[in-house]
Formats: sequence, C-alpha cells, structure tokens
Amino acid sequence: MMRRTMEMLTRAIALSVALIGVPASAQDNPSESERLIGIIEAWLASPHGDRTSEAFTHWNEEREIPGSCAVCHSSTGAIDWVRTPGAAAGVIDHPVATGTTVDCVVCHNAASASLMSVPFQSGASIDSFGSSAVCAVCHQGRTSSGTVTAAIEGLEDDVVSGDLGFINTHYAPSAATQMGTLVQIGFEYPGKVYKGQFTHVPNLNTCTDCHSPHSLEVNLNNCTACHQGAATFKDIRISPLDFDGDGTATVGIATPIATLHARLEQAIQLYAKDIAQAPVAYSSHAYPYFFGDTNADGAATDDEAIFPNRYQSWTPRLLKAAYNYQLVAKDTAIYTHNPHYALQLLYDSLESLSESVDVDMSGLVRP
Repeated sequence: MMRRTMEMLTRAIALSVALIGVPASAQDNPSESERLIGIIEAWLASPHGDRTSEAFTHWNEEREIPGSCAVCHSSTGAIDWVRTPGAAAGVIDHPVATGTTVDCVVCHNAASASLMSVPFQSGASIDSFGSSAVCAVCHQGRTSSGTVTAAIEGLEDDVVSGDLGFINTHYAPSAATQMGTLVQIGFEYPGKVYKGQFTHVPNLNTCTDCHSPHSLEVNLNNCTACHQGAATFKDIRISPLDFDGDGTATVGIATPIATLHARLEQAIQLYAKDIAQAPVAYSSHAYPYFFGDTNADGAATDDEAIFPNRYQSWTPRLLKAAYNYQLVAKDTAIYTHNPHYALQLLYDSLESLSESVDVDMSGLVRP
C-alpha cells in the first residue's frame, strides 16, 4: 500500500507541477509529502477514486465511454468539458477512452479553477457555486421538470400510453436539489410554488464548504455548533411544522421526508393496480427501478427486478409521481440539501394521485 501511495504521490506532484504550479521540491519536504500522502489516501478511499466501481468500469468491454456519459465518468471527459466554452450540460460531442476515474486533474486545472457558471438540464445556468462549480457539473442529474413535461405532452393523465417509459433523473443530483426550482430538477406541478436554493449559514453553502474535497466526508461537528444535541445529520431540523401529521415536529426533518416518501410508494402501487391495472414494484438498485409486480406482493423480487420485466403501463400521472419518488430516493441526503423542496414534491405527487385513487391527505402540511 505504501509503495502504491508513493507512486500516486509522485504522479500527483508531477500533475500538480504541470497544471497548478506546485513546486516539485515538495517531494523533498517531509511535512508537505505527508500532507499530500494524506490527501491521496483520502481520495483513493473515496467514490471518486474507486477504479473498481460500476461508475468507472461500466464501459470496459466497449473500451470507450460515449460523450453523453464521459464528462462524469472519466477525468478525460470532465477536463474536455470544462475546457469547452458553451458546452451542453454534462455532455461532450465525442467518446473517450476508459481507464480513468475522477482524479486530481479534474479539479486541479486552470479551466476548473476559473469555472463560474454551470448549465443545468433545465436550461438554467447557476453562478453561485464558487469554487464548487466543478462539482455541480456532474451532481445535477440528467433530467428536469421539462423532460417529463415533454414526454407526456398531449396525453391524458390517466390513460396508459405505450409511448411512455420511466424517466430516471440519474444519481446523486445534490447540486440540483440544493437549487430547487431554480433548476427544476423535480417534476413541478403547474400552479404550485416551489422552494429555490436552500441556504444554510455563511461558509456552509457550497459543496466543499461541507464535504471534504478529497474524502467527500462531512464533519457533523460543523453542524452541531448550531444544531446542538444532533447525534446524526438526520436529527437536524429547524422547521416547527408537522409535515407528516404524526403529532410531533421535534424529530429530524429526514423523518417526515421518509414518511411521505414511503406513503408515495404505497400510493404509486395503489394507482398502478387500480388505474393502470398493472401492479408495480420498485427496486432501488436494479435498472430501470420500476418493474411489473407479477405476484402482486408489493416487492420487486430478484426474478422480477430484471429489464425484460420493466414496468410498461405508464400513465402521465403515474410517471410524474414515480419521477419525483426516484429523485428523492437518489439524493440520499436531500434532507440536508433541500428538505422543503423534497417535501413539496412528495406532497404534490401524493395530492395528484389522490385525484384518481384513495390517498389519505389528512394531517399533511405542505411547506
């Protein structure tokens, strides 16, 4: 391990010299070398440095990553994107070779350092990320409210359409959820008002204000100075409203989000059975996530969670709710990134389904 770390250190220093001007003499400075070793070890243990993960090995058989995926799944694609003024959100126009991760060079280059405005899938551009702008290039999902609207245009809300398929927002869309309606990552129901950027306090508003840029970890101690007594991030709450109608507003905001999320899954299943007349089950780890529930037991078993059994009885109303369900599922810390936006999307999805099936909305409060 030490030998590998030193090899990585030498490579990192060489890259730093070439790209950001760190003196090569750092190799001869014990304290600086120890600091860089710590950085590299933190990066190696992070998802960005995991060469074995599906995120970086998915295209190994093809030996190239298409331009629609390369920006976020290779250092080569990421660097190509930041060096291309006016590039489309998260896409380049050419494939790149496999074999890289999100490594040092992605952030430590002149183009990334000067990146200010980041385009999102909705067409909006955001310039408030500061030094975390490069994070937002990838952590924004691949869809928006407009994607769903375009898919269902001209279709009746409660009629199954063979032209519809599940629309997946993709993974870890935290930069987009933090911006809320400014980038419309969730499906936003017409006539409703939605939360914009969720701000914390000065110095805790961008990705790297909270996350270590190398390990990606978050230090709870940064939060407990204000949120005293919180043992986990899920314990934190500032709103006094009882959003889920359980009679308490003292538990962490993650709890009512989880409650409404679970209730939305139940409502989706009820609607699929009664209106689409085809039971559905959800799997968080198998693409495309929603499958035919062939035994109608409410769970996607291993033999059901396979692509040939993907759910195909979509109505526009069902698709909108399922899209929002998946968004909340895939931003696993949405309770921190933008809790009120999450609650609004969940409430509105439940309310929409309640127009066609029996969904109990009593006691629920929309932020």
